[in-house]
Amino acid sequence: MSSKRLAWIATLALGLLVIVQAAADPSGLLSLLGWTGADLWPIRAPWQIAPFVVYLPVLLGVTWWAVRSIAGSRRLFAATTASVVLAVLLAKFAMSLVAVGDLGTAAWGSGFALAKAIPAGLIVAGVVAFAGRRRDIADAPDEAPSVWAGALLFGAIAPLLAGQWWAGAPYDRWMPAPNVLNGAVATVGGIVVLVLGAIGCQRALGRRVAGGTAATFLAGWFAAMGAGALLALAASIVGMFSDDGFAGDLWPLMAGYIRLADGVAYGACTGWIVGLAAVWSRRQATQPSPIPRPALRAGAVGLAVVAVTVPFLVRPDAQPASPAPLASAEAGTLLPLRVSGEVIADAAGREVLLRGVNVNQLVDFYAPRPEVPSTLPLTEQDFAGIADHGFNVVRLALSWSALEPERGRYDEAYVDQIRVAVAQAKAHGLYTVLDMHQDGWSNAPSPDDVSCRPGTSPMWGYDGAPEWATITDGAPRCQFTGRDISPAGGRAFNNFYYDTDDVQEHLVQAWAMLAGEFKDEPTVAGYDLLNEPNFGESAPLTSSLLLGRFYDRTIDAIRAAGAEQIVFFEPSILWSGLGFDSGPPAGFTDDRNIVFAPHLYAESITMDASLGLPTIVSIERGFTLADRVAAKYGVPVWSGEWGYWGDGIAENAARYAKEEDAHVQGGAYWVWKQACGDPQNGIQELGNGLMPVLCSTGEDAPRNTALLDQLTRAYPRFSPGRITHLAGEGDRLDLTGTAGDGSCRLEVWFPRRVDAGASAVDTVGIEDITFTPLGEGSLMTGCATGDYEVRTGA
Repeated sequence: MSSKRLAWIATLALGLLVIVQAAADPSGLLSLLGWTGADLWPIRAPWQIAPFVVYLPVLLGVTWWAVRSIAGSRRLFAATTASVVLAVLLAKFAMSLVAVGDLGTAAWGSGFALAKAIPAGLIVAGVVAFAGRRRDIADAPDEAPSVWAGALLFGAIAPLLAGQWWAGAPYDRWMPAPNVLNGAVATVGGIVVLVLGAIGCQRALGRRVAGGTAATFLAGWFAAMGAGALLALAASIVGMFSDDGFAGDLWPLMAGYIRLADGVAYGACTGWIVGLAAVWSRRQATQPSPIPRPALRAGAVGLAVVAVTVPFLVRPDAQPASPAPLASAEAGTLLPLRVSGEVIADAAGREVLLRGVNVNQLVDFYAPRPEVPSTLPLTEQDFAGIADHGFNVVRLALSWSALEPERGRYDEAYVDQIRVAVAQAKAHGLYTVLDMHQDGWSNAPSPDDVSCRPGTSPMWGYDGAPEWATITDGAPRCQFTGRDISPAGGRAFNNFYYDTDDVQEHLVQAWAMLAGEFKDEPTVAGYDLLNEPNFGESAPLTSSLLLGRFYDRTIDAIRAAGAEQIVFFEPSILWSGLGFDSGPPAGFTDDRNIVFAPHLYAESITMDASLGLPTIVSIERGFTLADRVAAKYGVPVWSGEWGYWGDGIAENAARYAKEEDAHVQGGAYWVWKQACGDPQNGIQELGNGLMPVLCSTGEDAPRNTALLDQLTRAYPRFSPGRITHLAGEGDRLDLTGTAGDGSCRLEVWFPRRVDAGASAVDTVGIEDITFTPLGEGSLMTGCATGDYEVRTGA
């Protein structure tokens, strides 16, 4: 069979696979080219048509060319698989580049198509291998062309091009990974593996992918992709020792896939360098170059040294923080908060642990049954109760739909509710984090006449954007596995990320308005810009690059309004759903007063639990991964939501509490109170919050005391200087710290009443100790200097 016929067979098989997948996959997550059911007209931006006018032609065209070029190879099945994988990644790269115009992100993002590319490649390769079983096989070369110069350049430029490659949670500092954010050892090790891998794979492939110049070129390109795969393997092997192995979860498998996606994507996007080297080497056998080989070697080595060295000279520092202004910490006064290095500190230079709860009573929820309220009234008694349990912060969830119900018009009555809530929290010694909340994009439910594809189902509304800002282009509001994956929600978020009809700009200006309102309020700890942002239709472009751009422009607007408070930024919903995710690029903003705020729901509402799969990321691992990503940004971690473990809530909360202390972090439990008509609660007999409510009577239900014991355990609220060790359980506390140049006032919460002369509390380096009743417990204060300690007995 001719090579041209095999190329057409491969192209037709792949085209048929695209059609079948689009019809069978209602989510578009697993198909090469998803079909959401959204309208194709009007066309407002390139991203709407790029899948059809860019992705599909590149996919089919590269497949046809590559299979035709390698059709005479001995290993037709393997060569065809590699050809299709290359075609999928290049198509994704081209489509992404057209959509966002960012070369580095488009190249890195192509790797996330690998999970779709490999099965597609195997299927098409099987068809081609069967059809070509009686083909003529070309004569193989005696030996593979040398590509050492190209391989050296291919590996050495990796640190310069790294960008999002080899970054984030899947990498620790010991794994070979050529990104300077991982340190010199990892970077040099990654380069070595890429170079040697490309040379080794070329020696193996160069004698098996037979044919003319195109086949030689492709063999070198495939070798580069193989080198990327070997780098992923090397990193994964090292990770089994440096990253605690499986340790009770499946994290190494997920991390291994991401490393594989990084490596193969890098090979697919830059491996043509090795391919050109192979072609040049083969031609040298018959047409020697006028340039002496020693000069070529010297030039390649010199370029490699420059490529390796320059990133370490120009890489950004780990985001130094400005020194906090010194001020007296008066008793009972809450001072403004700032990021200082990798901790949250107040204006007196004390490290602050913000521990509290989410309050959702101002959210504009959908009401599944109008006669059953979806929220409970928010009163001063709520804030008093929160403070009585020793908490010092509330994450106050707000709704854009209530704030700006009509384009450009803010609801003054709703703004006044926010003002009152902040004032009442302040009156009870609580900081407030203002959170622009959304779940499923908006509170619109599926229309009564909606027609949902098999595998999806009609859904309730939840909360979020106003109707005028909801641009779904006719995509059906039907959920797949849950509220966060729906064609309508994905399209609405895509339009938001690409700022269709200035939708994003309106939310930016809404934040500017709120920031101007509270810029002089020291008890507003900061602004959480968007709750659990969806990944849209174009992940990871939308959930990384474009999400980062939204954050950057919103931060600029907040600062322009005169507000200097902390900005809390979240990764996409996948962090809650998987326990990890790619986030905005490390340099998405120049602002340093920011905090990484993932939702650490590991072993709770993650996808593994909902699908009955083994644990992908454990509670303990979740903290490690969050710390690792925060280190990339050079900022602190604060978990804006956690909890929700069902029947095992007390036991898992104990594990969570232990890790929270070990990592010296704060966070906000979800949720203080939940109404019986809250769509997230599901109408049942109990409003299932920390303070549960009996739906039949509206009265308080019995509390989960075992859970409360974990949440209200002893902890330092304000610590002079920096905390060096923390462990608490109930009344027991083991705290050490080192005081700095700021205020010496230490404040420690104990969940029981402690007398001023209590011998159960042992201290070192602390003077003027007093114990004051506070709600259901006590507040210990004192002046800590030097190295100090607070310890209580069993």
